[in-house]
Parts: sequence; C-alpha cells; structure tokens
Amino acid sequence: MTTPPTGHPGQQFDHVTAASLPQPYAAGRYNPTVLAVCQGLFTCAISIDLTLTALTGWQLAPDKSLATLPFALITVAGALVTWFAAFLIQRLGRRLSFALGAASCCVGGLVSVWSVWHGDFWTFCAGTALVGVFQAFAQYYRLAAADAVSDEFKSRAISTVLAGGVIAAIAGPALAAWSKDLFPSALFAGAYLVVAVMGALSVLVLLLLYRDVAPSQGSADAGAQASAPARTLGRIARTPVFIASVANNVAGSMVMMFIMTAAPLAAVACHHRIDDGAAIIQWHLVGMYAPSFFAGRLVKRFGLGAVLMAGLALNLACAVTAMASTSLPAFYAALLFLGIGWNFMFVGGTTLLARSYTPSEQAKTQGFSELLRYAATALATLGAGPLLARFGWQTLNVAILPILLLSALATAYWMLGQRAGQPRPA
Repeated sequence: MTTPPTGHPGQQFDHVTAASLPQPYAAGRYNPTVLAVCQGLFTCAISIDLTLTALTGWQLAPDKSLATLPFALITVAGALVTWFAAFLIQRLGRRLSFALGAASCCVGGLVSVWSVWHGDFWTFCAGTALVGVFQAFAQYYRLAAADAVSDEFKSRAISTVLAGGVIAAIAGPALAAWSKDLFPSALFAGAYLVVAVMGALSVLVLLLLYRDVAPSQGSADAGAQASAPARTLGRIARTPVFIASVANNVAGSMVMMFIMTAAPLAAVACHHRIDDGAAIIQWHLVGMYAPSFFAGRLVKRFGLGAVLMAGLALNLACAVTAMASTSLPAFYAALLFLGIGWNFMFVGGTTLLARSYTPSEQAKTQGFSELLRYAATALATLGAGPLLARFGWQTLNVAILPILLLSALATAYWMLGQRAGQPRPA
C-alpha cells in the first residue's frame, strides 16, 4: 500500500504533480480553482446588490429611513445563518452545503425580481435576506482552502480564493449598470435576474466539479490533531491569536460595510450621478480583491503583523480622504483605500483564525468568529442609512476611527506576544 505524503494535502501540490499523488489527494486537486470560480460568481452577485440595493430600497421603501434595510438584511441573514452553516458543513460536507447556499441566492434573486416588478418593499427584503444566506455559506470558501494547507501556506490559499473575485469585482458593477434598465417598466429588476443566474451557475459548478475530501484522507498529522481533546470555546476565545483574528475580521468588515453601504447614497446626495455611484463601488471592489494576487507574498516577506497594520492604515486613509472632500476623485480614492485595507485585514485576520483551532475545534470556532463578524457588520449596515441622513458623509467617516483603534490595540497585543516568544496556541 502506498503511504500518503506527510503534511497537509494542499502543501503537497506545491512540490509534486497531481498524477504522482495517491487517489484521495488527486480527487480534490481542482478544489482551489473551483472555490476561486465560486468566489468570483459570489462576488459578481453580491456586488450587484452592493451597487443597487440601497437605491432600490430608496425607490420601494414606504419610509425613506428604511432605504438601507434590504441591504442590511443581507448581513443580518448572514449573521443568523453563519453559526448553523458551520455545523451543516461539518454534517453534510462542503460540496452539498455550499450548493444549498448558492441555491438560496438563485431563489433570492428571483424573489427580488418579482418584488421590484410589483413594487413590494417587504418581499424585496425577503429576497435580499436569501442572498444573505448565500453570503453566509460563501464566506467559508476561504476557510475551506485554508484548512487544507499548513500554516506556511494559509495566507496564500486564502488569497488564491479571494483572487477569484477580481474579474467579478469589475464585471459585477458593470453588469449592475447595464442590467438595471433591462426591463424599462421595472427599473433594477434585470439586475436581480443576473443575481439569480449567478446563484444557479454556482450550484452547477459546485455539484459538477467540487469534491469533498474526508478527514481520513488528510495527513497523519491532521488526523492526530483531530483526535486531540477539544478546548472549550471560551478558552479559545481568550487566546491572543483568536482575539487578533476577530478584531481584524470584525473591524475590517464592519468599517467596510458601514462606508460602502452609504457611499452610493452619499455620492448621489453630493450631486454625482447614479452611474458614478456604480463606478465608485466597482473601483472599491477592485481594491478589495486585486491585492489577493500578492497579499500572501507580502505576508511571507514582511510578516503578518505588518500587513495587518498596513490594512488599518489604509482604512484610516479612507476616512481622512472622505472627510477632506466630497469631490468624485475623493470618493474614488477613499473607496479604493477602503477596499485594499479590507483585503489586508481580511487575509491576515483569516490566517490568524485558521491558526487558532485544531480540526476538532473547527466548526464551533469558525462559526463563532463568523457570527461575531456578521453581527457587527449587520449593526453597521443598519446604522449607515440613518446616520448618513442625520449627520452626513463626513461624520460617518469619523465614526469608524474608534473601531480602527480597538483593532490596532488587539493586533499590537498579539504582535507583542509573538515578539516575546510566547508559543502560539495549537
């Protein structure tokens, strides 16, 4: 019997050909590529919602203060589902669970089309909530890639999956601008039909190409870790590595959603066109995903702490730029800084998260971390519209500064522990 290579299966792909691997490893050799494609389809769908949902909500809402509620429900639904999604993935496997999540996007897109066509605000809210279910499952794509490789390659694996969103980041807002007028009698309905198509394509790709690899097919080292006694969630949550991971994932996503939700409305309020709002989000999405091509290499060269701090600095640059001017170039620059800063914090925070648990602790740790992140971003998206309407764009950007400070302190605490030579929790 052939002895499987030691180390994580994803690590072996960097050194040997798929043909030379035992069948269990070769069976899932296309999974990273499949996940990158699915990330692209997800990004394309969600970017349409990011671009148009606040504007659609404004058009349909019986009370204009509810304009951002449909958009916020994407995050709220994600927060409610993400904890259960982690355990469903553990029970049913990633292939079927990811496909079920993508199917909810297809249904949500169709419900949104019907709602826009009939001018029904509350049904539209239900449609966007179903897209939030899709988002909850899609957030585990990056963790599926990270869990397959050793610590040395986790940042690169995460970046590879996120890189799948680069083309979609460009195509998504462009599709939104094109498809919003697809049905002249129902503005924006065509865009949500595209969202449904993206969900359907994701289901097909996952069912046809993705392959689950059972825990027994992993490395002997991973098997030994899986048999180790699991720590309580409270004990895991008190470790510096987990605190730093949550601080960066939560702060990065919360700040990003807070500013991005309000940006199209703020641009229109500052006398820019709706198409300008779509282009601003497009530029922002490029900033979110394009750094994935080199973020892993930056981590390897400069260290994880330096990349995390750079992400925080870029978020600060976003706030300063937005406070300084409401011109169109300032919107572009601020949202670009925001996107790149999110990428650095998200890749770094996810890398820390993937280092904070053993295989037996995976579902509860991932689920808890994602629940915290979604709960925080839900609050951000729910508050963005009312705060923008009452206090304005500049004040909205001032509000993110305390969040960035808390994240910087948590990151510095972890970095000091690393420099002092404290052992990293398993």
